[in-house]
Formats: sequence, C-alpha cells, structure tokens
Amino acid sequence: MNFFRPDMDIHDINSISMLGLAHIGDSVYELLVRTMLCTQGHQSVTELHKLTVSYVKAPAQAEASEKLLPLLTDEEKAIFKRGRNCKVHSVPHNASIGEYHAATGLEALFGWLYLRGETDRIDELFKLITGE
Repeated sequence: MNFFRPDMDIHDINSISMLGLAHIGDSVYELLVRTMLCTQGHQSVTELHKLTVSYVKAPAQAEASEKLLPLLTDEEKAIFKRGRNCKVHSVPHNASIGEYHAATGLEALFGWLYLRGETDRIDELFKLITGE
C-alpha cells in the first residue's frame, strides 16, 4: 500500500469505523493547516503551533463544517452525519459536545475522502473553509 496515495476499494474503506476515519481525517486536516500556514510565511514554531491549534480545535472545525454542509454531495453528507453521530467517550474542555461531534464528522469526511484518493475534493473543501 502506498500511504501517500492509498489504493483501497470502497469495501475496504467501509470496513473502517467512523472514529477510525476521523482519526485519519484529523491528521489530513492538520497537515493541510500546517502546510497552509508555512506557505503563508509563518516561521516561528510558537506562532505556527498557536495558529494551527486555532484551526484544528473542535469549535473551529465545527464552524468549518457549517460552511461545508450545504455544499456536500449526498454521499459526503451521509459520511459527515455518521461521523458526527458517533459515540465519543470524552470531550475536550474547550468544546461543547455539539462542537466536538461536528468536528468528528468533518474529520471523518476528510479521512474518507483521503482514503478514496479524492485529493482534488479535499483541496476544494479546504479552500472553502479557509477562503484561500
């Protein structure tokens, strides 16, 4: 398997739990944020970390998901909703349960798109979120 361009069929992808997809999507989303910030010229590690956290924390991801929901295909909405409705065992102190669920849905969507190799769609959605 090439981990940079996974070659998985839909059956293999569907065998991964929603929390598993969110786990993958979390890293995909964070890598996009980090790349964006570095290409914008931010150089201080402290500054990069603070800015990254401001994008990847649950409240920010929940806000991002609100921007995307009306623009998602039916299949993408279904993945988002399944991720959002997952039972989670803990919620960070800086987020409400609703924000954390929405963030999990967004991460599941990004993980699902990544495993399907839909990098153009990931780029499109990320640009809609960031306004880049």
